[in-house]
Amino acid sequence: MATRAYWQGQIKLALVSIPVEIYPATKSGAAVSFRQIHEPTGKPIQYEKVVSGVGPVDRDEILKGFELSKGNFVLLEQQEIEAVKIESRKTLDLVQFVEADAIDVLYYEKPYFVVPADDLAEEAYAVLRDALRQTKKVGLGQLSVRGREQLVSLKPCGKGLVLEVLRYADEVNKAQSYFKGLPADTADEDMFDLAVSIIDKKTAPFKPDEFHDRYVDALHRLIDKKKRPSASGSSRMSMTNRRDARPETSST
Repeated sequence: MATRAYWQGQIKLALVSIPVEIYPATKSGAAVSFRQIHEPTGKPIQYEKVVSGVGPVDRDEILKGFELSKGNFVLLEQQEIEAVKIESRKTLDLVQFVEADAIDVLYYEKPYFVVPADDLAEEAYAVLRDALRQTKKVGLGQLSVRGREQLVSLKPCGKGLVLEVLRYADEVNKAQSYFKGLPADTADEDMFDLAVSIIDKKTAPFKPDEFHDRYVDALHRLIDKKKRPSASGSSRMSMTNRRDARPETSST
């Protein structure tokens, strides 16, 4: 379990409050990140805050701006932004319940594990979990954290509960605008039967461990290979040596 909870508080259902802790259910383990390096020295590139025609500027001269039109900004002080942030609350009210399949997949953004905060909370926690599973419903509410309100759903997952952050309606593109030109007619029957046959043949239980990002795997192999010469120095030194090895010129 993670050492630090993303959120701690109570899930409230009418008069019942359940103390819980919420932890991220995902991690960015597959991604490979790079830094830009100055090859001659092997040092990372630093970035300066600069203004065109002015040059580098001090941090205390920087404000945040919302662009109304090209080059036209509304300037905001950090104190003004802080003043409109939503106060973090320690209660998640479940204000509505919907069918488990009523939320379009496009709205799901990020999952979190929800666990009871202590032994005393376990019974009420189990009651909510089992009630959601029995009714095949998903609970909805708004979680206030880090100055913002997040639309969230709550549903059973194995012996526990999973909270999923949902996108708001204005964050999701309408599918009709992309699919409106596609034909609505039924596909050719023979082609349809062939597609169904192939799907049936390739149907199997989902095993996520069997799938890998081959690009990321190849990057890791490349990095491991580049690390090997560093036993007697650094890989940067090796590159520098190759760059400095120039062909000899004959003297006349």
